[in-house]
Amino acid sequence: MANRQTLTVREALNGDQLAEQISNQYMEWDNYRTGWMNEKKEVREYVFATDTSRTTNAENGWKNSTHIPKLCQIRDNLYANYISAMFPHDRAIKWEGDDRSGATKKKRLAVEAYIENKVRLSGFVPEVEKCIYDFIDYGNAFGLVEYVNETTEDALTGETIQGYVGPKFRRISPLDITFNPVASTFHETPKVIRSLMTLGALKKEIETNPEKQYLKGVFDRLMEVRHKFKDASHSDYSKSDDFKMAGFASYIDYFSSQYVEILDFYGDIYDEETGEFLENQVISIVDRAYVLRKEPNPSWLGPSTIQHVGWRTRQDNLYAMGPLDNLLGMQYRIDHLENAKADGMDLIIHPVIKVRGFVEDFDYGPGERIFTGDEGDVEFMRPDTTLLNADTQIAIYENKMEEMAGAPKTAMGFRTPGEKTAFEVQMLENGANKIFLNKTSYFEMVFLEPVLNSMLEIGRRLMGPSETIRQVDEDFNVTAFRTITREDITAKGKLRPVGARHFARNANILQNLVQLSNTPLMQDPKVASHISGKGIAKLVEELLDLEKFDLVRDNVAIEENLETQQLASQAQQMLAEQQPEQAVPVDENQNSVAPTPQGPSGTGGV
Repeated sequence: MANRQTLTVREALNGDQLAEQISNQYMEWDNYRTGWMNEKKEVREYVFATDTSRTTNAENGWKNSTHIPKLCQIRDNLYANYISAMFPHDRAIKWEGDDRSGATKKKRLAVEAYIENKVRLSGFVPEVEKCIYDFIDYGNAFGLVEYVNETTEDALTGETIQGYVGPKFRRISPLDITFNPVASTFHETPKVIRSLMTLGALKKEIETNPEKQYLKGVFDRLMEVRHKFKDASHSDYSKSDDFKMAGFASYIDYFSSQYVEILDFYGDIYDEETGEFLENQVISIVDRAYVLRKEPNPSWLGPSTIQHVGWRTRQDNLYAMGPLDNLLGMQYRIDHLENAKADGMDLIIHPVIKVRGFVEDFDYGPGERIFTGDEGDVEFMRPDTTLLNADTQIAIYENKMEEMAGAPKTAMGFRTPGEKTAFEVQMLENGANKIFLNKTSYFEMVFLEPVLNSMLEIGRRLMGPSETIRQVDEDFNVTAFRTITREDITAKGKLRPVGARHFARNANILQNLVQLSNTPLMQDPKVASHISGKGIAKLVEELLDLEKFDLVRDNVAIEENLETQQLASQAQQMLAEQQPEQAVPVDENQNSVAPTPQGPSGTGGV
């Protein structure tokens, strides 16, 4: 019988040279981060562990397997404080114009209203919350802005219902993106993002989007390959180690499933087949064999459409360190002490029994009688009770972990012991929260700011003739709907998230201002005559973000007091005109006579 000729997976696919080149680059960068991914796996095991049997502490030899979830508590504490600092109120985004046209109040209000509506309707905050979890768990967060046109079809009428249209921020899992980890900066290195899509979803996208009809040929090729693998015997193809799909046991399982892997390449690449250097490209491949699209990146902002932020940056390595990474050892120590103490308690309650000589069998328990021979004896081997001091050591380690993670107890609402003045409390608070405030400000500056500006850029570039947005009228403080055009939001400037950066600074300035106003120094006329009341009013307006309420205007209190006095005078005049005229008694000479006051009995005055 003739031997059946076997083929490699690459020969069966007969893919494009560029797709194979990007696939090889993806696998090379994926191998670079193997050690980093193993570290993050251990961190997540401890965060979500219920006992030590599912962690690396399982081989400690102790009978008890209690796990104290300190890492999980620190994670939740950091997340809650990051969120409250980055989004302290609804107006945490400001527009700063770079020229005269972009700095006008009308332009600023239009840009801020547009981006605030897109942030509210697109689910921006929930996606950022996922990135904050990545920031804590992995030490790295990634995101991408894309333009979406969401529609749904009514099952009864077949009517197409329009959903959200505009820029939308999408979180990228740190496990689904690869890049050159030794590049100078993240924006300079090419990136490859991996995603899975069902065959039905890809088919629907081709049929519903007329501009993507060119993908039909590629779809037919990948379906042909799947039929080829389905009809042939598995032994017809030799296994190829360089063609492994994450999440699938083998390449046969992948081609037998309803999923298709898509690799999106962003950046510069040299096409080895054509000898052409492709700059700032977006290239998508499927099955690591066929090119879906190859086009220049349309963003006006250049290649920095994918954003990255790291918690603790490393020199010469783009994969940053997370706040929980170097706390694993102390978490291990806490579990070790807890289980050692628990085993010691068990030995105290149920000690080891040392039997010497002849002793009759007995049941250990209260009131039990033990019969021994002439030289027989029973001795209980209890451990040293100093092991119960492990609680003190555990508490010390827990406090150290809180401080080293940048989440001191003052951020949780606990006050340090001792009498303190107001200035001492403020000084201690600022010192204790320095790491926390630095990390939140860094996240806003490096990650949120470019994300918001990417949303504005893609919104201006792809929006239609006009859009209707919800806006609060500052003059009348009412909600209105305004039509915004591309020209209204086109200006030279930058969006800046100001939640965390201004939150602590504003609170500190306001508290110092209140304390300073109560000092004798401010009561001195020589000093008070040189301090501007209008300046203080504008400062309070900025610190408390009261601009939309129109509280600060020149001499507005005098105008309002005058208006109040005028209204009061008009009301008194109207009241006097509405009262009926009373008859006045007169004497025989026609002179007015004042009425005589009546006493309690009504017969005379008092």
